[in-house]
Amino acid sequence: MVSAAEQLVANLNFSAFGKAEELKRRLWFTLGALLVYRLGTYIPLPGINPEALADLVRQNQSGILGIFNMFSGGAVGRMAIFALNIMPYISASIIVQLLTTVSPHLEALKKEGETGRKQINQYTRYGTVILAALQGYAIAVGLEGSGNVVTDPGWFFRLTAVFTLVGGTVFLMWLGEQITARGVGNGISLIIFAGIVAGMPTALVGMLELSRQGALSAGLIVALLIGGVLVIACIVFMERAQRRLLVQYPKRQMGNKMFQGDSSHLPLKLNTSGVIPPIFASSLLLVPITIANFSAGRGPEWLTSVTAVLGRGQPLYLALYVLGIVFFAFFYTAIVFNPQDTAENLKKYGGFIPGIRPGVRTAEYIDYVLTRITVIGAAYLAAVCVLPEILISSAGLPFYFGGTSLLIVVSVTMDTVAQIQSHLLAHQYEGLIKKSRLRGAKR
Repeated sequence: MVSAAEQLVANLNFSAFGKAEELKRRLWFTLGALLVYRLGTYIPLPGINPEALADLVRQNQSGILGIFNMFSGGAVGRMAIFALNIMPYISASIIVQLLTTVSPHLEALKKEGETGRKQINQYTRYGTVILAALQGYAIAVGLEGSGNVVTDPGWFFRLTAVFTLVGGTVFLMWLGEQITARGVGNGISLIIFAGIVAGMPTALVGMLELSRQGALSAGLIVALLIGGVLVIACIVFMERAQRRLLVQYPKRQMGNKMFQGDSSHLPLKLNTSGVIPPIFASSLLLVPITIANFSAGRGPEWLTSVTAVLGRGQPLYLALYVLGIVFFAFFYTAIVFNPQDTAENLKKYGGFIPGIRPGVRTAEYIDYVLTRITVIGAAYLAAVCVLPEILISSAGLPFYFGGTSLLIVVSVTMDTVAQIQSHLLAHQYEGLIKKSRLRGAKR
């Protein structure tokens, strides 16, 4: 009986998907946009020696360059036009959001609604261009100093590299906005998701090849696969975890009828910030570390020391990564969830938390609960992202396949599937409304 019911629900969902033409168009647009992104990761910069670049990437694939290459979907290893990926946009978003908390002008724009949001987004785009230009110039100079990677070093190569990399980042920023508006899911997250997923088969094949050569034991590979499954299960459980606050509504009278007071729940996610803290922390660490990594051995002695202590698996790198994740977990939670506004809305509609006075006391209580669960959420994010990194670094695996990538892939997949389900439900409701109107017209 249960299997028959599940089969019936599946058939209904399949039939609803077959009739949801708008959802189909959105899905095809998303797939087409991601295909364009993947094609762009194979278009190299002009003036690059592919053999010398491959040697450079091979020598640094176990360091921070390998992490950067993972986020860009292999574009760094090919030094493609999308080598900077969407990271300058993320870094600019961090800077603008930080400035929003200290700048009265930006804070006022944030409160203006849609108009202010568009202006803040415009500032973010300007910041993206500036950061992409700085990072592109640093990469061009670093490539010129890395042996014979550049066939014709000079200002012409630097200018062409900067304009090409900036153009690629701006195009990806526009493409991500188009996916969000016309496709399914968050465009920026899906671009990062596509880059990570594209590199996972290569990482798995490389791991199996090392096992065949005897460099890795079969037991270690099995342990890594089991650990990956456990990490995925942990991510799914924690991302769905909620702390529900009971909210009651008093009795109300409409005309001569008295309606009983209702009760509902205010759901507070354990990880309100989602995948933003690891991405933000990684992007901020990648900017100075990449510059130091390219200049190592050719710059001052202190720069070489910085490159050494900020390498993959080093204590200072892991400590800064954990601090960045914890900071952005609290920071982004404070941005996306305002206890004062929530308390005012509850008071406006007559809702209250039992035992807590409406208004300021309710806001303080929500903030208290939110702070406690954010501590758990931040600890969970730090553990998922850092503990696998420590294990991989101690095992000496020559590729990046840690908890950060799994966290991004699983979380983005869950969010995208949830949006698809919401589109299907909206389509079903529209169909029911149309049927009821047709029946009413016939009568």
